[in-house]
Amino acid sequence: MRLNTWAKRLAAMGVVAVLLIALACAAWALALQWRPGVKYPIQGVDVSDAQGEIEWWSVHGAGADFAYVRATSGAAGRDMRFAANWDAVPKTGMRRGAMHRYSLCHLAVDQANNFNTTVPRTLDALPAAVELGFTDDCAARPDAPAVIAELRRFLTMVEAHTGKPVLLKISRPFDAAYRVTAAFDRPVWATGNFFPPDYAARPWRMWQANDMRRIDGIEGPVNWDVVRP
Repeated sequence: MRLNTWAKRLAAMGVVAVLLIALACAAWALALQWRPGVKYPIQGVDVSDAQGEIEWWSVHGAGADFAYVRATSGAAGRDMRFAANWDAVPKTGMRRGAMHRYSLCHLAVDQANNFNTTVPRTLDALPAAVELGFTDDCAARPDAPAVIAELRRFLTMVEAHTGKPVLLKISRPFDAAYRVTAAFDRPVWATGNFFPPDYAARPWRMWQANDMRRIDGIEGPVNWDVVRP
């Protein structure tokens, strides 16, 4: 009798385990396709050369109205796919914007010069964006006044080149450490999967809503973004 009871219990546990695995797989598949609903009518992507060659007509067909493409990183890094992406995006009717990945290990002047000499001044382009987050390739952690002063130099130089206020794409840890969104009256691009973020000092203008989305035209995951209505 005891053997039969244990056998039944093990069988029941096996069924539960299978159901849990199935639910987890279904949730994962849903996450890969999830995007915010019609409350956010303007949606798009942001990419770098990590996505490789992109078929932009397919991206537009997947519901993207705009694309931000990384142009530069730090004082000397240049994205290998920037020129190709920059030229291809508007041919689909999508709007385009350029991004710079900011580094705490390099001077703001050098970083701004890198961006300004890489990205052409294009009147119909979206405002430039600066990506602010802690990265594995830079261990420097200056104090807050130094970071704010350097970032102010960067914004001044890039805005003189583009003629538009720079968009602050900032992570929660970076803003917690340096309170950038409180220091600068600039549009905020906040990040956070599935749930609208609330960590910035001012309401976000853009939201990176899913960093694992899969769509036609791009190999692997891509950041999916929405604009506040």
